Amino acid sequence: MTLLDDDPTDALAAVRAARRTPVRGLLRFCYGPMDCGKSTLALQINHNHARQGRRGLLLVRHDRSGAPRITSRIGITREAVEVGEDTDLRALIRRRWVAGQPLDYLIVDEAQFLSPAQVEQLAELADEVGLDVYCFGIATDFQSHMFPGAKRLFELADELQPVQVEVLCWCGVPGRFNARVRDGEVLREGDTVVVADTGPTEVEDEIPSPARPESATLRYQVLCRRHFRLGDLGPSAGGHGQLRLT
Repeated sequence: MTLLDDDPTDALAAVRAARRTPVRGLLRFCYGPMDCGKSTLALQINHNHARQGRRGLLLVRHDRSGAPRITSRIGITREAVEVGEDTDLRALIRRRWVAGQPLDYLIVDEAQFLSPAQVEQLAELADEVGLDVYCFGIATDFQSHMFPGAKRLFELADELQPVQVEVLCWCGVPGRFNARVRDGEVLREGDTVVVADTGPTEVEDEIPSPARPESATLRYQVLCRRHFRLGDLGPSAGGHGQLRLT
């Protein structure tokens, strides 16, 4: 008997009782640099599961659109539930079950922005109530440091899968470093904010405005390790890169 079995406040008790299944779900993390098709893959997996009659829920944290939806750069979009900083994912799933909306799987986009505690909640949902959990996100920030949420996913996930679509550095070598660029220079310092597959930045001095016109040049570009280290953006350094924050 576990603490979860004894605890009357257990957020998953109703879900566990309703499923009545010993099946253990899997926690998967699909990762890659921006523009490699993570959101497209997330929506494709959701489509494949749904067409087989499985019931799923789409979750997102900071989509590029700024709205509660998952959007891909090829134009596919689906509504999703926005995960807040303090969202308890176990309680969220419990409310769905109590409302008569049982689930078989979860799709989580921009999973790098989850807190370590939220990743642990996803692992609990996989283990305790048998949900299959698919997470998609970026591993490292513009300083090449791992996001806390991505780090915890690497530590806990049953399966780790790099997205197979290669994003090339300007030199033609596969790139995996998301460089933050302003006025043709790679930035090495600053707060870790919304990057790569997301929308407007949250840092005040990087929000484009008439008072700070230079901030409109902030963009992101995928580089190989060598050119990320050197800060070399290539012969077309004045281009727009993969993402421009305007």
